[in-house]
Amino acid sequence: MTDAAADLVLVGRIGRPHGLRGEVAINLETDFPEDRFARGARLLMTRPGGTAEAIQEIQVATVRFHNGRPLVRFEGCDAIEAVEPLVGASLWIRADSRPALPEGHYYHDALIGCDVETVAGERVGQVTRIDAFGSAPLLVVHDGRADVLIPLAETICIRIDPAARRIVIDPPEGLLDVNR
Repeated sequence: MTDAAADLVLVGRIGRPHGLRGEVAINLETDFPEDRFARGARLLMTRPGGTAEAIQEIQVATVRFHNGRPLVRFEGCDAIEAVEPLVGASLWIRADSRPALPEGHYYHDALIGCDVETVAGERVGQVTRIDAFGSAPLLVVHDGRADVLIPLAETICIRIDPAARRIVIDPPEGLLDVNR
């Protein structure tokens, strides 16, 4: 993403049309779908193959959830022909529009790029992504050679400071060697 769009956070992608009246299924990229896709919500959209500079604002006209997935109709899109060209478009919000999280909770994108070190001061690497499958998300930390998977758990990640771009871990024996 370019500097012009660096403060944007991906919240979903427009999936297939649903019915003939302009509704589309949304492939979620957020933990807060009820907030992000509420009626009247304004989102920023980049069309498939478009650049981040070609952002347009789009507003949610209606929303309903089916099997946990939002079915959305956008303002001005009242027919299937209006939404078919939007399939695959990315939907964004500005990072500064997100509400503050409770103490000890972090938006995943705030952890990307943080340096990880052990309590003994040994550099482990840098967080490249967060895999959020299963019960505990995993920090994917690149050590220069390979990726090391570290559970994002309070007992392991004992100090998290996104502002300082630093995470201090107290790994159980063998954790850092499992993936090397």
